[in-house]
Amino acid sequence: MTTALIEAADLDEPRKRRPEPKPGRGRLVTWIIIGYPVWWALGLGVLIFLAVAPVMVMTLFRQHRAGRKVQLPPGFGWWLAFLAVVVAGVAALGADPQGTVPDTASGRMVAVVFRFGQYLALTVFLIYLGNRTALSQQKHVKLLGWLFVVTVAGGLLGTFAGTFEFTSPVELLLPKHIAKMGFVQSLVHPSAAQVMDLIGDPKPRPAAPWGYTNTWGNNYCLLVVWFIAAAKRRVLAVGCLLVSLIPVIYSLNRGLWIGLGVMGVYVAVRMAMRGRLGALVTVVGTALVLGVALTVTPLGDVVNARLDNGKSNGVRMYLTERAVDGMVESPLIGFGSTRSTMGGRNSIAVGPNSRCERCGSFTIGGNGQLWQLLYAHGLLGTVTYLGFFLYGLWRFRRDHSAIGIAGSAAIVASLAAMFWYNALVTPLAWTFCAYALLWRNSDHAG
Repeated sequence: MTTALIEAADLDEPRKRRPEPKPGRGRLVTWIIIGYPVWWALGLGVLIFLAVAPVMVMTLFRQHRAGRKVQLPPGFGWWLAFLAVVVAGVAALGADPQGTVPDTASGRMVAVVFRFGQYLALTVFLIYLGNRTALSQQKHVKLLGWLFVVTVAGGLLGTFAGTFEFTSPVELLLPKHIAKMGFVQSLVHPSAAQVMDLIGDPKPRPAAPWGYTNTWGNNYCLLVVWFIAAAKRRVLAVGCLLVSLIPVIYSLNRGLWIGLGVMGVYVAVRMAMRGRLGALVTVVGTALVLGVALTVTPLGDVVNARLDNGKSNGVRMYLTERAVDGMVESPLIGFGSTRSTMGGRNSIAVGPNSRCERCGSFTIGGNGQLWQLLYAHGLLGTVTYLGFFLYGLWRFRRDHSAIGIAGSAAIVASLAAMFWYNALVTPLAWTFCAYALLWRNSDHAG
C-alpha cells in the first residue's frame, strides 16, 4: 500500500483547481491538529471542536460579508437531512423501549445535546476546511500524517506503560461528583490505555490520545493512508509503519485488523484499475511477510490468543439484535438517542450501583455507528448519513491522484468500521478531513 499511494501522485495530468489559500491561512486548523496532544493533556481532547466552532463560524461569516462565496461540500443536502432527522428524534426521547432503563426526556437530553453539538461543530469544521480559509492541500496531508505519528506514539505508550494516567487541568476545575462520572472521565482524564481481560489476563490496550481503545484503532486506520501519502523518505516511513505494528497487534483490536485489510485491498484495486498491477503484488507480498512474521515471532501468539477468545462477540451480537429490534419498533426517526439495557444479556437482575457505574448495563448503539444510527435515528437517519459519504465516493471516483486514492480509502475504511466502531468524535472529524481533501482536489466545487 505504501508504494501504491506514493506512485499514485504521478498518475494524472495537472488539473484545474481552485486557488490555494494565501500564506498564513488555516492556522486554526493547524493548531487543532498539530496541538491535539496538548489538548488531550489539558483535558480538552474532543471538546476542542466545540471550542473552536464559533471562531470558524465567524471567519466564514466574514468571508461571506467580504463578497467571497462560502462553498458547501458536494452532497451537503444529504448531511443537512441527517441533522434534521437528529433534531426530529428529540420527539422520541421520552419513550422507554422494552428492556431498557426508564428515564425522562429531560434526563436523556444532556447526551443528545452533546452529540448534536459535536455533529454541528464537525459540520462547521468540514465547511471551513473546504473553503479558502483553510490550509493548503499539501500541508493538510502532512498534518494528518503527523496525527498518525501521534497515534503510534500513544499506542506505544499504552502498550509499554499502560497504567500511565494523570489528572488534567480541566478535570481539576470540574466538581468532583461530575469529574468522577464514567463518560466525563473519558473526555477529560488522560490515560495511556484501557485495561481489559480479553485473553485470560488483564492487559493494557492502547488508547492515547483518543480516550478509548476502539477509537485508537479507528483513528489509526483512518490516518495511516495520509502518513503514507505524505511520506517522502521511504525508509523512515517503512520503519515507522513496522514499529506501529507492535501496538496494532497488542491492542487486540480485530476491527482494526479487518479495516487495514479492507483498505489495503481497496487501494490495490484502485491502482490495478489504472494499470498498476504491481499494487496487487505489493498487497499479496505484504500479507505474506506479515504472515511469516506472525509465525516466527511472539506476536503471532498474541493474535491467535485474541482470535480464540472472542469474549465480546456475545455482547456485540446481543446489542446488534437490540438495535435492530428498536429500529423495527421506531423505524423512521428511531428513539432520538441510545438507551441502556435493563441488566445484562443473561439477567435483568444485574445493574449499575454506586461502586460500579456500568455494571450489568450495556448501551444499545454503542457497538458501532451503523447500529447507533439505526436505533437512535432510524432508517431516515441511516440513509441520509450513508448517502452523504456514498455520494462523495461516487462523485470523486475518477480522482486517481494520491489524495484521491487516500481520501476515498479513508472513507471506505470509515464505512467498514461502522459495524464495530462509533464515529463521534475524532473518527468523524478525520473522515471529514478526507472528504474535504477530495472536495478541494476536484475540478469543481460542489
